[in-house]
Amino acid sequence: METKTLEAQIPLLHNSDVVNGYTDYKGYAPNRSKAGGWKSAAFILGQEISLLFLLSTFLLADQKLEILIELASFTFMQRNKDEEIPDERIHAQFAQVTDASYSNENPRSSKIQRMDGCRNLEAQTQIPFLQRDEVVDGYADYQGYAIKRSESGGWRSASFILVSGSLERFAYFGIESNLISYLTGPLGESIATAAANVNTWIGVASLVPVFGSFFADSFLGRYQAIIVASVIYILGLGLLTLSTVPTSLISVSTFQGRDIVAQILFFVSLYLVALGQVYKSCVQAFGADQFDGNHPDEKKAKSSFFNWWLCCLCIGATAAHLILHYIQDNINWGIGFGIPFIAMKIGLVLFQIGNRTYHFSARQNDADEILNESICQRFIKVLPAAEDSGEAITTKTNGAKIFLRLLPIWSTCLTYTIAMAQVSTLFTKQASTVDRSLGPSFSIPPASLRAFIALSISFCIPIYDQIFVPIARKITNFSTGITMLQRMGTGMAISVMNMVIAALIEMKRLKTAEDFGLVDIPNAAVPMSFWWLVPQFTLIGLTDVFILVGSQEFFYDQVPTELRSLGLSLYFGAAGTGNFLSGFLISAIQKATSQNGRDGWFSDNLNRAHLDYFYWLLAGIGIFGFVLFACLAKSYDYEENAPKENFQP
Repeated sequence: METKTLEAQIPLLHNSDVVNGYTDYKGYAPNRSKAGGWKSAAFILGQEISLLFLLSTFLLADQKLEILIELASFTFMQRNKDEEIPDERIHAQFAQVTDASYSNENPRSSKIQRMDGCRNLEAQTQIPFLQRDEVVDGYADYQGYAIKRSESGGWRSASFILVSGSLERFAYFGIESNLISYLTGPLGESIATAAANVNTWIGVASLVPVFGSFFADSFLGRYQAIIVASVIYILGLGLLTLSTVPTSLISVSTFQGRDIVAQILFFVSLYLVALGQVYKSCVQAFGADQFDGNHPDEKKAKSSFFNWWLCCLCIGATAAHLILHYIQDNINWGIGFGIPFIAMKIGLVLFQIGNRTYHFSARQNDADEILNESICQRFIKVLPAAEDSGEAITTKTNGAKIFLRLLPIWSTCLTYTIAMAQVSTLFTKQASTVDRSLGPSFSIPPASLRAFIALSISFCIPIYDQIFVPIARKITNFSTGITMLQRMGTGMAISVMNMVIAALIEMKRLKTAEDFGLVDIPNAAVPMSFWWLVPQFTLIGLTDVFILVGSQEFFYDQVPTELRSLGLSLYFGAAGTGNFLSGFLISAIQKATSQNGRDGWFSDNLNRAHLDYFYWLLAGIGIFGFVLFACLAKSYDYEENAPKENFQP
């Protein structure tokens, strides 16, 4: 993008001048809008007069808290008396670098032109106190000004996002992982009904980011969407905590009549939490935006960001599985739901602390126009409007075609997400029937076995990122080691293998219950250690390392820039649709297999149920999806942001 045309395409960047002959404390050319003036003079005047407090108060109100922040960075402009440079010389150099006329009559130019001129001024004028720094094209800071690569973005910004994302996952999994235990316990629902309700809620929570991210990309912006979603999220968690108070004070064994008001409040607050899941896709896309894809080093870092994003989320999830579920099962549900409420509030505060370091995309939001173009090309086949320019028509049409090409691959992911939906429901109930004792007096909560998923991911991500990728890169010449579709396909194959293992383990559990005469004693623990279930939980984590990270990186990389939040949400949309399909399958199969007085595959007495049959069915569906995915992946042509052959590290 040419420097002289960037201002017109980035309306939120304000005009600003480079102050001739001055530097900041680092030796860089300062901008008039960020340094000097009253924000610096206030501290000098404060040394001479006794009214420093009143003057600082006035300046804080006038400059929107920038005075105290500037005190930390100490950005005072200093006159370099040894290097006195005529203004005409500076003006001539800026005109030469930016290819724009500069005169005393027209002293103002775009901030990006000024900063780009400063970047190249050192080499052309041999001014020793001006050091080279690079402006990040297409991005702005939180005030709308052009930004330097050395002062913002990268891992310094991503660290705030990773920590806040970890706290959000702590809050989410504190609710989601043990939700079926609350529904079948204090709320007294059957296993089939509770599983369907959990699948429906997770489906909604996964589909909400699709629509929310489209709205964020088109109208609100990712940062604003994150803030709004966080507020809704916190409100839902607060109401959820209040809704559990009536039932948490009553013993489950004596609980008969359920408080209707508490139930309504519970489900309303639960779906407010689902609505707050817009946070997921927007904050991940916003985190990836902190790395410039046009810079070779930051492009590599962006690929690592997706790996470490999942790793940090697993830290939050593991803490929820090990701490919150024990509190919920053994102490109090109200406290168990209240802690996520506090964690989410802390996460929002930490996210906002990083405001001054973030990259904000300055590109126009054409997501709605591109999506409309996709619909028109797919169904209506209409021509673009005549008033659009040829370049705009080409951009939107190409974006629409790219988006449509992803839908077949997206649909094959549904077979994987149906299998993954069982982790929150059937895997947890299956774990509740086995011996979970760890020592003479401690029993692991069923939902806490999901900690093995997070531990598996946390263990495998560093190995994948630091060992596997460098070795594979030397063999394949791909910057990411293997292609994104190869990574997704590997995850789908592992998922099929996991369903086979889960079916075999469930067959052993049923056989053990029969051998010990426990078929008709559903509340008795089957004398089978919980360690038998660890492989299927661990393989879920290994599957996520490949397909979850791979699909998120694939959909983010392959969609147009204006649709990247929506691209990330495509995976969540697949997960949500998979949960809906899982809930439908469970309800339909239970209805079909429980006729004529039979228990059915999903009987409340799991010793008479047949979860193994369902796992075999999911394995067959997974094989079909893998074969279809392999055929589509073989013929797929990557867009330009994908890893290319003959990559040179």
